[in-house]
Amino acid sequence: MACASFAKLNAASSSWIGQQSFGQRPGYSSTLLTTRRVSLPIRASSYKDELVQTAKSIASPGRGILAIDESNATCGKRLASIGLDNTEVNRQAYRQLLLTTPGLGEYISGAILFEETLYQSTTDGKKFVDCLHDENIVPGIKVDKGLVPLPGSNNESWCQGLDGLASRSAEYYKQGARFAKWRTVVSIPCGPSALAVREAAWGLARYAAISQDNGLVPIVEPEILLDGDHGIERTLEVAERVWAEVFYYLAENNVVFEGILLKPSMVTPGAEHKEKACPETIAKYTLTMLKRRVPPAVPGIMFLSGGQSEVEATLNLNAMNQCPNPWHVSFSYARALQNTVLKTWQGRPENVEAAQKALLVRAKANSLAQLGKYSADGESEEAKKGMFVKGYTY
Repeated sequence: MACASFAKLNAASSSWIGQQSFGQRPGYSSTLLTTRRVSLPIRASSYKDELVQTAKSIASPGRGILAIDESNATCGKRLASIGLDNTEVNRQAYRQLLLTTPGLGEYISGAILFEETLYQSTTDGKKFVDCLHDENIVPGIKVDKGLVPLPGSNNESWCQGLDGLASRSAEYYKQGARFAKWRTVVSIPCGPSALAVREAAWGLARYAAISQDNGLVPIVEPEILLDGDHGIERTLEVAERVWAEVFYYLAENNVVFEGILLKPSMVTPGAEHKEKACPETIAKYTLTMLKRRVPPAVPGIMFLSGGQSEVEATLNLNAMNQCPNPWHVSFSYARALQNTVLKTWQGRPENVEAAQKALLVRAKANSLAQLGKYSADGESEEAKKGMFVKGYTY
């Protein structure tokens, strides 16, 4: 039954691709498209070799990405959960705790920073970027400007930030950033509409091209939200549709696939679905989607956790690494690495060391999962608590 369901979905999605993504685009003749592709020379990014090397470094065995790129408003919500005010001093203190954790580079290859953090230093005056370099961790930067309503859609969103992106990216590179992140979202309960999918894919592709032109490896992240009561088959269908459109536009924008990283959602049932899926099922559906849509030239798949519990995110990643994959399959987690850390710290200086040890525990667990060697034996009850928030915003 499962195989028949996969075959049916594959045929349907292939039909969608032919009609919507790889066929004739609205408003363009096939002759014009062919002429354009033949007659216009493509200038390769002067950073191409560096981009490829950076992507390979981040996609290194047993390592993944620590995402601490929450906006000041979202960081404020995290701090409020432990009774702290949302001030620059408190945000700096928390990020210093994370970025100065001894030995973090054994498990973490890249750290996504918010703009404020990229330019900050420790209380001793050492730049956070230099703290990362000392641990052989590549600094990254969130470059999108957030989600706003998409006119003409079914209450869906689109992502801002292309205006001025080239100049901002050049400045981030000078400051030490070597990769970038742009997050847009797709909502299954809202459709998704063809307009929202196309807008998400086009925005990601333009961002990726601009990033590469300025020396930054782009993380491509069309997050398919967990919101909804749909089954896992529906998530698979939408994910295939979204990634088909994304790669169409990445190719149209001459993005170098060897110099990008992906940050997809895992293929799971909606958070409100009556039946939960086990890690083996999630791995099966997720890898099926990736193998149908992602070229092997892409060096790394760095999954987002999307509100899963710390243990769930790690177990699912581990299940996906039980067999060899064409790409480095790893993690780019925020809450799934930080939740226990934040609760251990509580804003108290005397708890910093214990909080850093908690971070290393989670980082090591996901490192083992990237290698397919993780076991959940001995995990705390706190780490098993889900973190899904309906309509969650960064």
